Amino acid sequence: MTNRFLGFGLGLRAPHFEQIIAEKPAVDWFEIISENYFVAGGKPWHYLNKIRSDYPIVMHGVSMSIGSTDAINKDYLNQLKNTIQRVEPQWVSDHLCFTQVGGINSHDLLPMPYTTEALDHLANKISQVQDYLGREMIFENVSSYLTYNDSQMSEWEFLAQLHKQTGCKFLMDVNNVYVSARNHDFNAMDYLSAIPSKAIAQIHLAGHQDFGTHIIDTHDEDVPDAVWDLYAQYAKTLNPVSTMIERDDNLGSLDDLIIELEHAKTLVKPFWGI
Repeated sequence: MTNRFLGFGLGLRAPHFEQIIAEKPAVDWFEIISENYFVAGGKPWHYLNKIRSDYPIVMHGVSMSIGSTDAINKDYLNQLKNTIQRVEPQWVSDHLCFTQVGGINSHDLLPMPYTTEALDHLANKISQVQDYLGREMIFENVSSYLTYNDSQMSEWEFLAQLHKQTGCKFLMDVNNVYVSARNHDFNAMDYLSAIPSKAIAQIHLAGHQDFGTHIIDTHDEDVPDAVWDLYAQYAKTLNPVSTMIERDDNLGSLDDLIIELEHAKTLVKPFWGI
């Protein structure tokens, strides 16, 4: 199910609701932030119900904290499960990270240490979550600005092993790979090539802020040339994968985002035959 090619999508954001409903733009699907719909009704659901009658929807969470050593938050999972039942998404994703430490939410996507202990921990957590939800999930790689002294392997080796151990699939954020590669001085294609192509269920493209000595994943800029180039190079190694532009701040116009989306199609058309 999660390897179904939906085409090219956008993150669904409130400032664009009215235009999407009125104009029904040439976007193949939309991705919603799961937690935005943990409410009984109101405007979020009013608009979503109209939009999902015309477009496939996928759900993307930011608060599961799958990597945390804290116990799984059953209240959160119950809200997520209820929302899944209402939305009927094509698939559901969250981040391969932790956000909570000792019951305190950092409100940031903190990277895992890449150890065998963390692998076993994640495998167990993923199994628990998927059993509770009654469905498969996919998990996104996060950008990072630090490394752990205790790590026993690279991030890409960790992801490849996690897939081998659990069969889980990934939402590959190409911008996040580029950000981490620049910050930690590794080859981005070494990372991407190490993950089995069958494990890639979705792709995110986004922008960042470049400070020269380091870059910060902000998702508030146009997709830069270096990320476009990496995406095009990566696409040569893949069968068609559902791809979207993710913009979380400084949204700009829907028309401008669609232009970026059309550029993504143009880049991969020679390889994917679409």
